[in-house]
This record gives sequence, structure tokens and C-alpha cells, in this order.
Amino acid sequence: MATTTSRRSFLKVGLLGTLALATAGGLYRMTRPAETPRRFVMDDAARSILAAIVPAMLKGAVAPASPEVDAAIVRVNDAIAGLPLTAQKEIQDMFALLALGPTRRFLAGVPDDWREAKLEDVATFLQGWRYSRLAMLQSAYLGLHDLVAGSWYSHESTWASIGYPGPIKELS
Repeated sequence: MATTTSRRSFLKVGLLGTLALATAGGLYRMTRPAETPRRFVMDDAARSILAAIVPAMLKGAVAPASPEVDAAIVRVNDAIAGLPLTAQKEIQDMFALLALGPTRRFLAGVPDDWREAKLEDVATFLQGWRYSRLAMLQSAYLGLHDLVAGSWYSHESTWASIGYPGPIKELS
């Protein structure tokens, strides 16, 4: 009988705690003013994340820790700057999550800090997001892919590496 009573007490306390947290969270959201989206800021954390992702995503085109990685990061930053503010905020939030150690390990499966991350671990993380059952992770992968590959291959200096002669002169 003592076990049943303590189990019931535990469940009641848990339920009351959940209700209290939900109520407090709802009140906090109601009293808090709506946040206006701000422009994306490429901080050191986002830069180190991209420095790990770019060589894995552009495998063969860019060597890790090369000047091309820095050029790709600048191009990605420029591409993000051209997006609507709401999209910039989502990208900022994604980089903030990936910068945290626990979420980097849980969401990306990368055990090391981004500066020391192994190329194989980053490639595995990207493929995991690409083929994830969760649409949110697939969307995040596709967004990263489009930002990195699109900004890299849209630049004239990379066209020769893929055999693209450039736009037709008559249409220029």
C-alpha cells in the first residue's frame, strides 16, 4: 500500500509541476513584447561551424583550413545578408543551437568542438540531417546546402573547376 500511495503522490506532484510550468511559460510569452527580427551577424561560433561544414559539403573542391574556406564563408555571409529578416533569424538560431556543446552532440552527433571536428564526423552529421525522418532537420540540411553550394558555385572563380564556361555572351 505504501508503494501505491507514494507512486500516486509522485504522479500528482509531477502533474501539478507540469501545469505550473506551462502556466508560467504562457504568462511569460503573453507579457513579453514580440521580438523584431534582426540582421544576421556572423560571429566566431558561426564562422567555426561553417569552417567545418564547407569542406565536408564541397568535398574535393575545397581543402580544410584553406583560404578557399574563408572565401566560402564570406560568400555564405553575403548570401544570408540577402535573405528576408525572418530567414536570417532562423539561420542565426540554427547556428546558435549548433554552437552549444550538448545540442552539437545531440542534434549533429559531432563529439568535438567545431574547430577540432573531424571531416568524417561532419560529413556523417550532414548525411544524417539530409536523410533524417524529421522534416525540420532535412530543411536545415537543404538550407545549409543551398547556402554553401549556391554561394560557392555562383562565383566566377569556381566555374572552371566544374567545367562551366560562364553565361552565353549573347545573353549578357
